[in-house]
Amino acid sequence: MSAVLKKELKIYFSTPTGYIFMGFFLLISGFFFAVSNLFSASPNYTSVLGNITFIFLVVVPVLTMRLLSEEARTKTDQLLLTSPLKLTEIVLGKYLAAVGVFVLTIAITILYPVILSFYGDVPFGETVGAYIGFFLLGCAFISVGLFISSLTENQFVAAVVTFAALLLTWVIDWLESALPTDRTAGFVFVLILVGLIAGWLYMTLRNIIISAISGLIGAGVFIAVYILKPDFYDNAIVRFFKWFSLLSRYQKFTNGLLDLSSIVYYLSFIFVFIFLTIRVLEKRRWS
Repeated sequence: MSAVLKKELKIYFSTPTGYIFMGFFLLISGFFFAVSNLFSASPNYTSVLGNITFIFLVVVPVLTMRLLSEEARTKTDQLLLTSPLKLTEIVLGKYLAAVGVFVLTIAITILYPVILSFYGDVPFGETVGAYIGFFLLGCAFISVGLFISSLTENQFVAAVVTFAALLLTWVIDWLESALPTDRTAGFVFVLILVGLIAGWLYMTLRNIIISAISGLIGAGVFIAVYILKPDFYDNAIVRFFKWFSLLSRYQKFTNGLLDLSSIVYYLSFIFVFIFLTIRVLEKRRWS
């Protein structure tokens, strides 16, 4: 894994990719720091991190678009897939390289609250919490970009699809108030989710019996819930998207709260997309 990690880090800093990522990130964060803190003489640095979360829409596709798509385009993925390295080591090496560039960049921004501390009292707990949340949010988005990069050999396509996927996380939050809240819509939505999970099981296991049984059991459980406790489905769609929202969970960190459930959620989210990436490469190895 360390060999893949070193190779990726070397590529980041021997090509414009790493410098574009860091330069754009620091330019935007520096602008918001100047406007929000220096010009207004405010010690509240957490608002800067909250305001620049949109930056992930632009910088994450730049950071992740070539990680696996470039290997597929140049056919060097065949060397990787036939090497003694485990797929987990390959994927983690590439993921940690992207995270390493991201960590190096946000480490530079720590200078901003340090500068503020010379002129006033910076809320230490809230600032640390905001940085932890910002780090986890960035790592989650990078895992999405890595997964999408594994699906195509075109870097441009990988960047555009990653941008669209990340934009979706913002759009869902904005459209939350427009989602249906009645129990019938919630019930139908849950059944659709059960069907999607059963379909995913079939795609993964290629076993129609296990997939069908799982789907029927899941549907039976939720039908029973609808009969016995129908109010469970009131506002179910909004609650579902709110629970899965990466951005709403980040807000807790900006208040200085280290919410364990949010940390576990972010780590689980990262794990799922790394797992899916490994599955894509595994399928390609044996195809």
